[in-house]
Amino acid sequence: MRIVVIGTGYVGLVTGTCLAETGITVTCVDVDQTKIDLLNSGGIPIYEPGLAELVVRNTEHERLFFTASLQGTLQAADAVFIAVGTPPDEDGSADLSYVLGAAKQIGQLIDKYTVVITKSTVPVGTNWKVKAAVQAELDRRGVSIPFDVASNPEFLKEGDAINDFMMPDRVVIGVESEKAKEVLNRLYHFFVLNNVPILFMDIPSAEMTKYAANSMLATRISFMNDIANLCELTGADVDAVKRGIGSDTRIGKKFLNAGIGYGGSCFPKDVKALIKTGEERGYHLEVLKAVEKVNERQKSRLFGKITKHYGGDIRGRRFGIWGLSFKPATDDMREAPSLSLIEKLLEAGAILTVFDPVAMEEAYRKLGDRVHYAPNMYAALEGADALLVVTEWQEFKVPKFTYIEKALKEKVIFDGRNIYDPGQMKDFGYTYYGIGK
Repeated sequence: MRIVVIGTGYVGLVTGTCLAETGITVTCVDVDQTKIDLLNSGGIPIYEPGLAELVVRNTEHERLFFTASLQGTLQAADAVFIAVGTPPDEDGSADLSYVLGAAKQIGQLIDKYTVVITKSTVPVGTNWKVKAAVQAELDRRGVSIPFDVASNPEFLKEGDAINDFMMPDRVVIGVESEKAKEVLNRLYHFFVLNNVPILFMDIPSAEMTKYAANSMLATRISFMNDIANLCELTGADVDAVKRGIGSDTRIGKKFLNAGIGYGGSCFPKDVKALIKTGEERGYHLEVLKAVEKVNERQKSRLFGKITKHYGGDIRGRRFGIWGLSFKPATDDMREAPSLSLIEKLLEAGAILTVFDPVAMEEAYRKLGDRVHYAPNMYAALEGADALLVVTEWQEFKVPKFTYIEKALKEKVIFDGRNIYDPGQMKDFGYTYYGIGK
């Protein structure tokens, strides 16, 4: 089986590479020639554990190819994935120009039956726009070539995308014909063999499933952050509460960690887009509006604790920051809580030294010379008034506290991810601030 993937961003590159790993011949197409050259030389443009090795192996076995031209690739393909970006517009809606641009190209080039599969995260109704765009180009060419559209949303966690793709909880597919369903069944035959549930449904339901899933996870995060803030006011411990409610099988344990808010490329964008979808149809998603409001407020939570500790004035104070990416195991800083915190600290006159295991280059692109960059986690604390933990990287969880003590001017820790035990910190002689404790 042969497929084409349009877009070599996070979703497109992971999708194409993992499908090649199952034995399918995949051609990934991107207009960015620099990115294509990098991929053809064995490099990858994003950080994702395990991805580079898969790219190299599948290119060497001639199952995975990269090109900057869609011309000549579609003729042999059974299906084509659209996996381009859908950045948010100013009003929160998803920008579909790249998706519809790809659909237009497909309509200009296909010469036999093809299934056009939308992998990008798109609002409900987008696949009908894709279908119309393809058909318009076929009409312009004066040809009658059969095709189907399908929705196949991704459910990948940055930092664990390979496992998520190869061993998913489920595969969601929206189709409108039996013929398209047959093609998708062939495409995902590897997963059928491994007893992965393949959930076929109508196309609008598949589109909605993606947004509903991410919005539900964002809701759980904001809910726990709201509870954490109330725990502080009542003397409760949010971690104990988390264990208590997470043990309820109706609730489960995942996405119940309190902290300083969610970020990344998915949750903020998708919550906004779903709110906008409701508004366009005259319906107001009040729960999601509250989720968004709580998340924005939570990003200021650690800053409030810092300023309160220092009596409202942190001018000239030095802080060492551990963690810049929005979550561990990625260099992605889009909508990262670290950026919100750093901007507030700089505006208040603080001096910052930062460290992240993989996001330092990305941090420099966003922050420039306004902060200092440390070569390692302990160097970030030299002469600092306090340690600020912003991202829960594994190497931060069991540090050498003797090194921290020597580096800091005062034994003060502001833990935005609750990775340390308050009792142990007290025993070590630290002034410790967590979230919801």
